[in-house]
Amino acid sequence: MQLVHYTVFGLFFLMELGALAAFSYWGFHMNRGWLISSLLGLGTPLLVAIFWGTFIAPKASIPVSIPLTILLQSIIFALAVAALHFSDKSKLAIIFGVVVLIEMILMYTIED
Repeated sequence: MQLVHYTVFGLFFLMELGALAAFSYWGFHMNRGWLISSLLGLGTPLLVAIFWGTFIAPKASIPVSIPLTILLQSIIFALAVAALHFSDKSKLAIIFGVVVLIEMILMYTIED
């Protein structure tokens, strides 16, 4: 059972990195000039990572309750799916959304 827990946590971490990559891809593919695209491509994932570390991470500096953690994670992952969709990567957005849904269910339903 321990292997299942480690696998779920490892996949969840990869999902977090995937969300940051989705935000970066979205930012760099904005057609607003190189300066705005660069700021969005670097700034958006940085802000999301800071937010995640502040409120959602296991060792968050301002920890929140489990229901609020689930809500905040869901919002960030939904925004990552939207970022992929609006970057003309709709199939990838659907795949990522399904993976997020399955992984979130596993993360919060597997018994310790």
